[in-house]
Amino acid sequence: MKEDYYDILGISKGASDAEIKKAYRKMALKYHPDKNPDNTEAEEKFKKAAEAYEVLSDADKKARYDQFGHQAFEGGAGGGFGGGGMNMDDIFSQFGDIFGGGGFGGGGFSGFGGGGRQRVVKGSNLRIRVTLSLEDIAKGVEKKIKVKRKIKAPGTTYKTCGTCGGSGQVTRVTNTILGRMQTASPCQTCGGSGQTIDKKPADADAHGLKVSDETVTVKIPAGVVDGMQLKVTGKGNDAPGNGIAGDLLVAIQEEEHPTLKREGDNLHYDMYVSLPDAVLGNSKEIDTVTGKVRIKIEPGVQSGKILRLRGKGIPSINGYGGGDLLVHVNVWTPKTLNKKQKAFFESMKDDEHFEPKPESSDKSFFEKVKDMFS
Repeated sequence: MKEDYYDILGISKGASDAEIKKAYRKMALKYHPDKNPDNTEAEEKFKKAAEAYEVLSDADKKARYDQFGHQAFEGGAGGGFGGGGMNMDDIFSQFGDIFGGGGFGGGGFSGFGGGGRQRVVKGSNLRIRVTLSLEDIAKGVEKKIKVKRKIKAPGTTYKTCGTCGGSGQVTRVTNTILGRMQTASPCQTCGGSGQTIDKKPADADAHGLKVSDETVTVKIPAGVVDGMQLKVTGKGNDAPGNGIAGDLLVAIQEEEHPTLKREGDNLHYDMYVSLPDAVLGNSKEIDTVTGKVRIKIEPGVQSGKILRLRGKGIPSINGYGGGDLLVHVNVWTPKTLNKKQKAFFESMKDDEHFEPKPESSDKSFFEKVKDMFS
């Protein structure tokens, strides 16, 4: 089993954002590759700490993790680093600012490797919104989306930055009353990438990038909810030089269904039946997210009765089980009657069969609501 994220950082579940950040910074400094060269155990702990922080520092991911644990991210809905698929470039590019821009020992963050450490620049993220029907959400769907993203223009070449020598940072030494102090900051000439433009085509910008139309395939798992954000790694804007591309962030918007209402993984349907059907019984066709089904109406059904169709709701996002379809029976009372109809009901006024005689099994509205949520 995967190790608990809170245990990895050595914090309680009620830790504040500041405590989470402090705990991660402490671990990252302790197991940083600069301090532990060629130490695979330290590298693994460094990666685990970054994975835990990536989830617990994000309010949405943290809430899902607190509710479902690691299963919250097993359905492909983003979060973590895909079960261990991260690399050092991910960590350094995403969390370099956790050290106040100075990295470890005054150096900038970079890819993992020996020798001089060069800061990795990541391209900016792109954000789009995708509207899904309840039917799409129930089965999962693959969407092809057209995006405009910046890519490295063909023909663009880069050279080592003359200001920072390719390190992406500039070091300054200052004499103080306490002695000599060394500080490092991103190189202003190359923006921290360690490279500057050598040659570029006329249609490229100052960083050697150009806007290109691209069709991106987004796999959306079943059970997503309105407002959830999925991540397609590497499909944001390119970064200059040897930098890594940003990500495409896909926000989910749920389309309102004409007859079904969603509540978590459960669905609700209001079924209206006529007085004759309520008295004599019948069957009625209703909507579900997988098509229409015919439901039996028992003779003498009461208005307010809730029929539960198990498994006909929305699948759980974590891949385990799902919700139900709750059918709310509403007996429709006619508002206008002709003389013949009115005479019939007048004749039934004193008939004992039309007198309300609730039994102990006929629950009140509040009891039904209580049962529905229990």
